[in-house]
Amino acid sequence: MITKNFVAELKWRGMIHDIMPGTEEQLNKEITSAYVGVDPTADSLHIGHLVSIMMLKHFQLAGHKPIMLVGGATGMIGDPSGKSEERNLLSEEILNYNVECLKKQMSKFLDFQSGTNAAEIVNNFDWFKQFDLLSFLRDVGKNLTVNYMMSKDSVQKRLETGLSFTEFSYQLLQGYDFLHLYLNKNCKIQMGGSDQWGNIVTGTELIRRKASGDAFAITCPLITKSDGGKFGKTEKGNVWLDPEKTSPYQFYQFWLNASDEDAAKWIRIFTLLSQDQIEALEKQQLEAPHLRVLQKSLADLLTTMVHSKEELEKAIQASEILFGKGTTDMLESMDEKTLLQVFEGVPMVQVSAQEYQQVSTLTDLLSVTTQSIIFPSKGEARKMISQGGVSVNKTKMDDPNMSPTIPLLKNKYLLVQKGKKNYILIEVQ
Repeated sequence: MITKNFVAELKWRGMIHDIMPGTEEQLNKEITSAYVGVDPTADSLHIGHLVSIMMLKHFQLAGHKPIMLVGGATGMIGDPSGKSEERNLLSEEILNYNVECLKKQMSKFLDFQSGTNAAEIVNNFDWFKQFDLLSFLRDVGKNLTVNYMMSKDSVQKRLETGLSFTEFSYQLLQGYDFLHLYLNKNCKIQMGGSDQWGNIVTGTELIRRKASGDAFAITCPLITKSDGGKFGKTEKGNVWLDPEKTSPYQFYQFWLNASDEDAAKWIRIFTLLSQDQIEALEKQQLEAPHLRVLQKSLADLLTTMVHSKEELEKAIQASEILFGKGTTDMLESMDEKTLLQVFEGVPMVQVSAQEYQQVSTLTDLLSVTTQSIIFPSKGEARKMISQGGVSVNKTKMDDPNMSPTIPLLKNKYLLVQKGKKNYILIEVQ
């Protein structure tokens, strides 16, 4: 059953860049299948993929049937759209592994179980593996002229730098994907980023010529950052959905650090909050911008959706430790990877296990043993400890002469805090 107007939902969220005439009429007429394709060039999706995934999510919530196509075949070639140079080709073994990883990740976003609009995952290698070259050229290639294919932006932008025939043929393969799904899954819509428009309409044209059918297209804008930086990129590269590539803490921080302008745009695109809920949050943001309610809501909802409520709570705790609100218990419960991420950029001083065991007082540890990096002299260390200005592992120290037999974090670290904001990490080797 169609439960709401999918196109209207995407429009107020700012998620439509182009839409083919007749698309909305098709969606209002009957439950419709639509697909989004992703090539398995890595073993994880990144947040750049989330826009298309959220389109499928809204599509399913509107009562329609979403299909996620994983390009086990097209991933062997590479899509020239949005690329300035040809990418390296992956082996079949790596591609198959990546496909399985992406399938697992998709289950967090779409319902693959219930009803007539249960989501499906398909792999285009399943229909391309038995397609020989001569059959493909005869059945697919002859339906589109070179002039038509040359007119696509993805081709034109690469003519100066060079485009191999392999990449030039990509739009034919993607076009055939749409034709195959149209014929075998009654799929009438393809969705994707605005840079995919040329490839998508190649598919609608192929369906018109080969099957005398009507098919449609919707693209979303390419997401940008207000400061001109590339969305989904940090100094360390992509923001991945795999916690091993981007930890839940780093993932949470990415959204938390969004500008007000970006947060207002992204909360519409990447969450399921209603228009009323978002407008209420925007009102709160205007009244008290320092509370950053848009960023916190965005970070909370995305971290929970991609990881879990438990991982969100850990990420919040880790953030609180950095900004002075954490406790010793919270610090001790943190895994080593997150600990080092939270205090990335904080000065670190290394001490051998032998030196650490021989230190007689906390004053000596924080001055002489740590090469005067924490305190330049014993006198200064003693004075600040006595005044209550020093914490170790989030426990306040007040006795300069105490023995520094403090339990090490993960059996190797001590977190020293001078005043409110100055942190130093001691690593006992």
